[in-house]
Amino acid sequence: MTEQKLSDAPAAPGVARTAEPAPPSTLPGPAGPAVPGPDAVSALRPLGLDQVRLTPEGLLGDWRRRNSAETLPHCVDNLHGSGNIGNLLAAAGEGEQSFAGMWFADSDVHKTLEAALWELGTSPDDTRLAAFAADTVALLARVQGPDGYLNSYFTIAEPDARWRRPEWSHELYCAGHLIQAGVAAGRAGVQPGLLTIARRFADLLVERFGPDGVSEVCGHPEIETALAELYRLTGHRPYLDLARRFLDLRGRGLLGPGRFGPRYYQDHVPVREAREVAGHAVRQLYLLAGMTDVAVETGDLALLDAAERLWDDAFHTRTYVTGAHGAHHRDEAYGDPYELPPERAYGETCAAIASFQWNWRLLLATGRARYADEMERVLLNAIAPAVSADGRNFFYANPLQVRTGHVGSGEEATTHRLPWYSCACCPPNIARLMASLPGYLATADERGLQVHLYADASLTVPVAGRTVAVEMRTAYPWQGRVELTIDGEGSKGGARWTLALRVPGWCDAHTVSVDGARAEATVRDGYLRLTRVWTPGTRVVLDLGMPVRQVSAHPRVDAVRGCVTLARGPLVYCVEQADLPAGAVLEDVRLDPAAPITATRWADLPGIPVVLEARGVLADAGEDLYTAGAERERAGAPLTLTAVPYFLWGNRTEGPMRVWIPLATAG
Repeated sequence: MTEQKLSDAPAAPGVARTAEPAPPSTLPGPAGPAVPGPDAVSALRPLGLDQVRLTPEGLLGDWRRRNSAETLPHCVDNLHGSGNIGNLLAAAGEGEQSFAGMWFADSDVHKTLEAALWELGTSPDDTRLAAFAADTVALLARVQGPDGYLNSYFTIAEPDARWRRPEWSHELYCAGHLIQAGVAAGRAGVQPGLLTIARRFADLLVERFGPDGVSEVCGHPEIETALAELYRLTGHRPYLDLARRFLDLRGRGLLGPGRFGPRYYQDHVPVREAREVAGHAVRQLYLLAGMTDVAVETGDLALLDAAERLWDDAFHTRTYVTGAHGAHHRDEAYGDPYELPPERAYGETCAAIASFQWNWRLLLATGRARYADEMERVLLNAIAPAVSADGRNFFYANPLQVRTGHVGSGEEATTHRLPWYSCACCPPNIARLMASLPGYLATADERGLQVHLYADASLTVPVAGRTVAVEMRTAYPWQGRVELTIDGEGSKGGARWTLALRVPGWCDAHTVSVDGARAEATVRDGYLRLTRVWTPGTRVVLDLGMPVRQVSAHPRVDAVRGCVTLARGPLVYCVEQADLPAGAVLEDVRLDPAAPITATRWADLPGIPVVLEARGVLADAGEDLYTAGAERERAGAPLTLTAVPYFLWGNRTEGPMRVWIPLATAG
């Protein structure tokens, strides 16, 4: 295949390509093109964390508040209690502790540190987080070797094994998370010494693995996107070149067969030739994020095409209705096409976060609304369920069904969230995503403002060389009404620009008005666009229809044939045992597909503003495990079913739950 340049390609539908970036914010977010160059081209430019303020009255704002007040301090406490900080102290020669936890435990420190830095960038008065960041950065500086190497496991547990087992060691994976924390430090203007630490390690990697160095890749992708982001921050080209080299080396079998084969590591086929997602879901998704970053910064259209081709495979055949990824517990991996069992769904939280991050990069690269749609789905239905209402307990795996009588204990339990895990990758990952959440809502440039995720928020953005202030007020996702009031310099003096509002793929009816008058605007490529000269105080109201939907799966998804999922707006709902009458067994519940389903408020469920009520019956199938004939069920007692948002399940009491509800048979 002849390599093409992204800059030579036609613009994404409805997106005019431009060589000039938008004016920079003072606090750029965690991902996005930031270094203009002869090859780098991207459809959209992200806003900074300081340009978007989530109000705590809204759902996303409340999540970020909870993250700052509960989840992040909880992670800090557990880094001390589980030995992660002790490992680093021992590596610095300041403690007697033998290594505790997983050999990649440093990565949890780096992710938590990244989260703290994003928070401190907008909330510098948080003294506890500031102390954690200062102490940890100072500790990392003491651990780092003269050559830049920094990894507590291989410093104190197996110093002779350094760089010896790339398929297993996670050394580059841990380095990647350290680099991403360093990028956060550089962009937030907090603890700049961490960026120096990260660059020293990155320079070592360039020396060791660069074009004249070792031909090797990491068993757990992550370093690729980290190096690309470090390049975006610093403009130092060798970082980007190394990221691309790691991608070019992948698929040559360098990692060997391993326990689960080379597909587990995505080392079975060169990345540009891959036709299907494979192996460990988190690794695959991190790799795809890195592919997209490198494609955008180098103008490599073939690489971007490969990423989008794998998106088609992942989201058309291997993604759960919640947006979760990974069907297998044994290898935490994708299954075969349409292999999506609900009760054995793995759906690791980190995979959902990786999906969100990858879709953001594809959205920035192409401007295609399908990627914003997927960000919304996975955020609300696959990331959010992993955190308890109090912000201090977490799911690692996210099943779509828990059976009556299910037996699980310890970290294998799927009926309740746990405060921490021996492999604690998910809680710190949640913390860093939620800390940086404002940076994912919108993009802006000289053409106008593009709103991708709806939340109660205030935006201050550069448009057409001026500053635009936008107040977005909404009860989304509980209601479909989004009100935007536009003010600031950009609405004075005859400035003409375009406001683009995403109309989600699930929405089949909407209206829009400007200052009370209905506006005629067509939806093109998933976005409703209003181009005009804006005057101060202009008010735009978008109403998205939110009828309840019965969602069915492709017939090849054998595990849920004859079942539907209830959804309203962007939210997937589920039925819990807690809402069934005494004596009813969840597996016997059948939904009447012809009966109306209503959205209602239920004051008995705090934190759940909208529940769904439907009609159903309890099926009577007898006691025999097997019986002759195709028909064995008899309709039993009718009942009213109450469905709650899936992301809130398990917050009241433990018990059975299901997202896919079998349909009642006629007669």
